[in-house]
Amino acid sequence: MSDWKYDVDDVGEDADDASPDVFAESEPLEPGSPSAENVLFVLLGVLTVVFMFLHVTGVA
Repeated sequence: MSDWKYDVDDVGEDADDASPDVFAESEPLEPGSPSAENVLFVLLGVLTVVFMFLHVTGVA
């Protein structure tokens, strides 16, 4: 048995066209409202990057 995830037959020139589409979405994505936790982490990331930028430029 091979240690590789895919065989040459799966990815080479003679590969099967019937192989499953790994990245296909089973159902469409629909927009929703962001949760408070997600908003908090995005704001924390933005503030961290702004602080680091100001610190590197010597303003803060």
